[in-house]
Amino acid sequence: MAADTRPALADALANAEVVVDRATIDAGIKQMAVEIHRDYAGSVPVYLTIMHGGLPFAAQLAMELGALGLDLEFDYLHATRYRGQTTGSDLVWKHRPATPLAGRRVILADDILDEGHTLAAVRDWCRSEGAADVRIAALSTKDHDRCVPGISADYVAVTVPDRYVFGYGMDYHEQGRNLPDIYALKD
Repeated sequence: MAADTRPALADALANAEVVVDRATIDAGIKQMAVEIHRDYAGSVPVYLTIMHGGLPFAAQLAMELGALGLDLEFDYLHATRYRGQTTGSDLVWKHRPATPLAGRRVILADDILDEGHTLAAVRDWCRSEGAADVRIAALSTKDHDRCVPGISADYVAVTVPDRYVFGYGMDYHEQGRNLPDIYALKD
């Protein structure tokens, strides 16, 4: 979507409220790192950042894990259902990881587990590539009961309301991913 045809981020912010502030996000990620460090002690998992939304969260979580002494093998993937829209459609792969996954433990790091269609497809692909274990680290999960059967995050920093949310990796028409708080539209 061209920049001049997108709804203005300033208009969205004027009609939004902070639902999770940066301090709460930071505390949730620190706690998540402690849990992951405990579960992966003695191993070097493949750490797959899901682009673009997972980037801010994955970077902060990786640094917290490093501070605790857990080494990671980094790679990324880009699979999307949104393509700048506010509702999902078919999964589109833009980049698959180059790191072989056969026999490896994998952590998928993403910004949100909403209904889970994208994460379920990515998790299943990792399994089809022979990953020994695939776990999901999500910055946030939405507070609802509409998830794809069998999908849930293994590690979660915060829960957000069942509204359109953006900031801290999540976008509003490809804008606002670098906002330090998580916002929800009021209507």
